[in-house]
Amino acid sequence: MASKKALGLTAATAALVLGLSACGNGDTGDGGEAGEEFNFGILYPQTGNLAFLGPPQLAAAEYAIEDINVAGGILGTDVPDINEADEAGDAGQANDAANNLVADEVNAVIGAAASGMTQAVYDSVTGAEIVQCSGSSTAPELSDIDDGGYFYRTAPSDLMAGPVMAEQMVDDGHVSMSVIARADDYGSGYLDAVESELEALGADVVHTDTFDPDATNFDSVVNGADNADADAVALISFEEGAQVIAELIEAGFEGEELYVTDGLNDPDLGETVNENDPEVINGMTGVAPGADNPEFNEGLREFEPGLDVFQFAPQVYDCVTSIALAAESAGSTDPTEYVDHVGEISRPDGTECTTFEECRDLLQDGEEIDYQGTSGDIDFDENGDPTAATFEVFHWDDDGQGTLEFVDYTVED
Repeated sequence: MASKKALGLTAATAALVLGLSACGNGDTGDGGEAGEEFNFGILYPQTGNLAFLGPPQLAAAEYAIEDINVAGGILGTDVPDINEADEAGDAGQANDAANNLVADEVNAVIGAAASGMTQAVYDSVTGAEIVQCSGSSTAPELSDIDDGGYFYRTAPSDLMAGPVMAEQMVDDGHVSMSVIARADDYGSGYLDAVESELEALGADVVHTDTFDPDATNFDSVVNGADNADADAVALISFEEGAQVIAELIEAGFEGEELYVTDGLNDPDLGETVNENDPEVINGMTGVAPGADNPEFNEGLREFEPGLDVFQFAPQVYDCVTSIALAAESAGSTDPTEYVDHVGEISRPDGTECTTFEECRDLLQDGEEIDYQGTSGDIDFDENGDPTAATFEVFHWDDDGQGTLEFVDYTVED
């Protein structure tokens, strides 16, 4: 049975998040004129090494749009079907896809999914003064991009996720750690956050290394962890991490000594690591942005019965709903007019509300609102980042993959 606890920032990690701070409330709109459609585009992985994350992202966006339309649409007009585009795990293709959405004159872009793809496309989207919101891009570098204020994300920065993983490793009794990461923005930022928090907690970080995700073998980083006599390894990777895990296990590491991130939160990971012995990863633990919201999961499962993976679905749902509420607040579907309202619909001093309809009605009554997302509290800061988030600690055992607990994490002032 999953439990829930809360964490705050240690002094060592606080230095990594000085840029995260809350900003003040703005004015709400009067409801605006009905009639103009609000068109969403979504840039997500239909193909590529993160394609397993595609179905929950699309389903969550469509689910949010259905809820909005049941409530009467945005500014009284139904939202049409979402315009889909494939990021494909390739920067060039992702940017072409983003440019197609811009050419289609969408009012907002949901995505990209991967941090690297968001880095590749945000200038095309935000440079066209279109609001972009990612529910799964977590790289710390995205806090400081030159986006003109048009980029938001409901997925927490890895500066928040790293301490949760470090705390889990220490709580499990490990004392000497290796941290291995893919050599990109996602990997380097996450590695720094884990390493800093481990050291703050008194653990001995005996080995850190990065690897080329396109490599065909990972002997160097595996041997480094093995030779350093690490008693636990944190692996920050995407799908290529399955091969790293296989090599770590071959080197003598056991499942309970391995910790992974959201890029490997896949129920079928065991079969990918070793199709003849998928239980070889039993004991392994991971950390990912999550949501302690079974009602949402049940609703999404009913909406899309074939869905197997739910990762980042609540965050994507919150991107769509936050943007819709910003348009209601501004009384406009024009991104240049509603953009400043995105950060205002989740302010702690507003009236709490949990659905588009409830929040919309409060806005129409002239109230400021604090949208409580399906993924938890959001509280956007001045960079468009959430300052509060919920993380799922997942685990593999004889019953397959399951949830150990949920951890609430808040950036402290």
